[in-house]
Amino acid sequence: MKKSLLKLSPGAKKMKEVLGAGLAEMKQGGTYKVERVITSPQSMEITADNKKVINFCANNYLGLANNPRVMEAAKKYIDSHGFGMSSVRFICGTQDIHKDLEKSISEFHGMDDTILYASCFDANAGIFEGILTDEDAIISDELNHASIIDGVRLSKAKRLRYKHMDMENLEEVLKANGDKRLKMIVTDGIFSMDGDIAPLPKIVELAHKYEAFTMIDECHATGFIGKTGKGTAEYFGIEGEIDVINSTLGKALGGGTGGYTTSHQEIVDTLRQKGRPYLFSNSVTPSVVGAGLEVFEMLKDSSHVEKLKKNTINFRTKMKKAGFTILGDDECPIAPVWIGDAKLASDMANDMMKHNIYVIGFSYPVVPKGKARIRVQLSSAHEDEHIDKAVKAFTQVAKERKFLQLARSLILRNIKNRQSKK
Repeated sequence: MKKSLLKLSPGAKKMKEVLGAGLAEMKQGGTYKVERVITSPQSMEITADNKKVINFCANNYLGLANNPRVMEAAKKYIDSHGFGMSSVRFICGTQDIHKDLEKSISEFHGMDDTILYASCFDANAGIFEGILTDEDAIISDELNHASIIDGVRLSKAKRLRYKHMDMENLEEVLKANGDKRLKMIVTDGIFSMDGDIAPLPKIVELAHKYEAFTMIDECHATGFIGKTGKGTAEYFGIEGEIDVINSTLGKALGGGTGGYTTSHQEIVDTLRQKGRPYLFSNSVTPSVVGAGLEVFEMLKDSSHVEKLKKNTINFRTKMKKAGFTILGDDECPIAPVWIGDAKLASDMANDMMKHNIYVIGFSYPVVPKGKARIRVQLSSAHEDEHIDKAVKAFTQVAKERKFLQLARSLILRNIKNRQSKK
């Protein structure tokens, strides 16, 4: 690597001192993130740190990131439609295949229309500012994804939060803001750090009662949650009851890039006119669009949903039997292994690599302080033998670090503290 040409001005020197101190604090506290380098395609088995490991931390829920049909479709559409668009949609960046994919997504979710973005982060960044004003209110679950939080900050609407999945608190907030012109309730369908499934039937009930409308982020649900993989609304049997669905092509649906909002016609039309990430970002590339079209064809066969559900139950059951606390809903393939301490979570994840199991420790600011965990994500590409190896590795690492004994003592201490307060 060539030597940097950057010169150290007085302002830059001060900046480096401030940021350097912050980075040193992160390293000392065990929250500094180190990127492992993968030298193979993304898959259930990958090459990282110069060895083959089983991957348990990708958003590759359906194993499509390296699927031959998906890759062939991407190559085909490069040949027929080129590499990139070099334009935003409204100037000269809309091809026939962009409209075809928006139609496929709308039909998949049973919505009026769809608008594509470069990512779901962009979809979440654009929707609140695009459709709401200072006459309106956004009511958001306190544990919603960072992209929703950032998107809400861009809007002039009144910003309100309710306690995580607390429907009594949500109703209190709705009651207290009845004077607002529009009230938008927004929640993750599946909470990516916790494995929780939002109580959508009750949210919809409250929305109807207080004349609000609903939005869910389905990035960790589209393609694999629900009977045929159509998401959290299908899981609860309330398809057609959610007003706005934001989701991604970058997780279960091939793992590339691209996101979307699918909704009522008026919302999509408004976003095409006012959504800043849509108006000022390049169109999704033809290869990603073509691969997306192929994925939605593949989703018509829902056998993958049952395989993933089986793997999820298998892993969660065996880990709990081994003595671990697994957060979230028992049917959610996001299975966070509770650790607590940030440095311990990072160290245990590193220990797992020695057993050829690739997982990552999550700590502040990704999750609250004191609530570090190792997030395991199951895939329909995993087999029973992979899950057994992961459980065995977790058990061995925990034994070496005396983690389960420590966890039990903390649980007992908390029980005693609660009893003494009564």
